[in-house]
Amino acid sequence: MALAHCHSGALRGVEAVAVRVEVDIGPGLPGLQMVGLADAAVQESRERVRAALRNSGLRMPLTRVIVSLAPADLRKEGPAFDLPIALGLLLASDQLPAERMEGIWSAAELGLDGRLRPIRGVLALALAARRLGARGLLVAAGNAAEAALVEGLRVWGAHDLPGALEQLAHPERPLCLPHPTTVHPAPAGLDLADVWGQSHGRRALEIAAAGGHHLLLVGPPGSGKTMLARRLAGLLPALPREEALELTQLHSVAGLLGEGGSLIRQRPFRSPHHSCSAAALVGGGSRPRPGELSLAHRGVLFLDELTEFRREVLDQLRQPLEAREVWICRARERCRFPCAITLVAATNPCPCGWWGDRERQCRCPEGVRRRYWGRLSGPLLDRIDLQVVMQRAQPRELVSALEVRGEEGPRGKSGAGRPETTAQVARRVKTARARMVRRNPGGLSNGDLPAGALKEVLGLDQACVNLWETILTQRRLSARSADRILRVSRTLADLKGSKTVGTGEISEALGYRSFDLATLEG
Repeated sequence: MALAHCHSGALRGVEAVAVRVEVDIGPGLPGLQMVGLADAAVQESRERVRAALRNSGLRMPLTRVIVSLAPADLRKEGPAFDLPIALGLLLASDQLPAERMEGIWSAAELGLDGRLRPIRGVLALALAARRLGARGLLVAAGNAAEAALVEGLRVWGAHDLPGALEQLAHPERPLCLPHPTTVHPAPAGLDLADVWGQSHGRRALEIAAAGGHHLLLVGPPGSGKTMLARRLAGLLPALPREEALELTQLHSVAGLLGEGGSLIRQRPFRSPHHSCSAAALVGGGSRPRPGELSLAHRGVLFLDELTEFRREVLDQLRQPLEAREVWICRARERCRFPCAITLVAATNPCPCGWWGDRERQCRCPEGVRRRYWGRLSGPLLDRIDLQVVMQRAQPRELVSALEVRGEEGPRGKSGAGRPETTAQVARRVKTARARMVRRNPGGLSNGDLPAGALKEVLGLDQACVNLWETILTQRRLSARSADRILRVSRTLADLKGSKTVGTGEISEALGYRSFDLATLEG
């Protein structure tokens, strides 16, 4: 056989597209030419494949070889094409029967000794292979457990090239997968019972978890902003399998899953440093990769010291926060990365940190404070549903915390005056979310509902409409801020177990609009 082909895939954003690896052996001087918009890593596969075949006891054709990666207008990156190129060469030189590769996809990096090395994005390749009707997928042994997460697709794993040929010769043999490692992207052992006082902040945290609302915490140093934010992920309900698979696929594409990675069951908590670039936060680069925004998909993105981020970086969050996805556009390609997140931000009220504190006096002039808040644009604040001003805990609250810990231990049973635990609050959040799933179209949370669907689930009476109109007139709120008040009101009603929104819920929701543009101007 002088012409052969194999099947593989190339990553485009968070998904994979099919690539046909064609190998032609013809007359001419010995050499291997690569065509099909291959990057440097793919071009270098010529040398890796040659050495791997020779050191595995296989024959490299001593004639002119052309390898085409189709479609030719799709950019191919990385070493994943080493294995399909090697198998295509073996097919074209009659060292591998053609029927063994029918309907089989393959992807792995080759070492010079013929060893198969894991690659990133195998889960996306496995999903694409199943979607396009592949019979099976051949990968490195280190990627086999990850690929096997896709149900309905046969997966073979091999440690080296001879082992891969052995798998193809005996596909009926059961695959021994490595024991999967557990991935914990969120901090463990953080409980709300450790946060004393801050009833307003704790309530806002519960509302954010129940309705998928974005949250801004403002307060002096030591007021508990970071403590609260780091406990939000523990309040969120468990990930369904479909969402867990989507999240695992994102981390696989980003190369963060590791060998033997299992399905990510815990919601992520990402906390980038305030010096990060727009590409690191939102995603991008010359070869688009997911940023912190997408890596927090289905979880929490925490921006500590919010006003220390560059304004041009923060403003790039505005569209993704509403669309729940990021589109990275380049001259040759357009990639999509999902980012259905709950944003939690924390900042001091002024540069010195003590504006509004009950005990310490602020040293910042009014103009300095205005410039400080000017780092946050009005449209960005508009998109944050819950804006909470916090104060430092009182000494008596800290003393009470010490006494309770001394009697019961840090995880003792709830007693009089003891804060609720994460498990207790999470049960209320789970119940409220269950109401949203039953009522809202598509099972969306209140924070994600389209405007038209929101009107159908509010159930406002005339008194509520009049109160809402008065609020809009007096506070000079934007249409988006007014919509956010209604969404938070609906979540408050769900936490209460009410089918309709009352004036009490609207009034409480208004209490979480502390930093609207009109308020700052006043």
